Amino acid sequence: MQLQVKGRNLEVSEQIRQYAEEKLGKLDRLVNDPTRVELELAVEKNPSIHDNHVAEATVWTKGPVLRAREASSDMKASIDQLVSKLERQVKRYREKRRVAPRRHGRDSGHPTESPPVELEEGDTAIVKTKQFSVTPMSAEEAALQLELVGHDFFVFRNAETEVINVVYRRRDGDYGLIEPS
Repeated sequence: MQLQVKGRNLEVSEQIRQYAEEKLGKLDRLVNDPTRVELELAVEKNPSIHDNHVAEATVWTKGPVLRAREASSDMKASIDQLVSKLERQVKRYREKRRVAPRRHGRDSGHPTESPPVELEEGDTAIVKTKQFSVTPMSAEEAALQLELVGHDFFVFRNAETEVINVVYRRRDGDYGLIEPS
């Protein structure tokens, strides 16, 4: 497992780095393919935020991309909570995979970010751009990916129609599917 630990608003000490490696090493047992893990540790500077030690991780696997974010008043506690959340996501993914096995493989494409576009003052700005490989999957698999990533929508190529679709989380907690006509 390839682990990259970054610090935002803090210098990551060797002790915290080793603690994170030890705790995230547990995921290596659960995810049986080579993975890349990005862990970002941050301290929120706002004094009104009590849980200001934030741990955020993205785990790339041959299957789903797992994301989790946890905050507490202690960095080690945040890391512990983060690892617990990621373990639950892996177990939930495995359970759903037993029920509905995947028919198509997934590309291990890692998202890449490009710098923000600079516009004149007063214009609407695109502040972040991501590129990722779009792989064929069913709408159910896309909903599972959406749940694991923790976003509001997920873009995918429909395996049946080979057309780009979007699965999104509705306000009532269910999922919606957008298909171009």
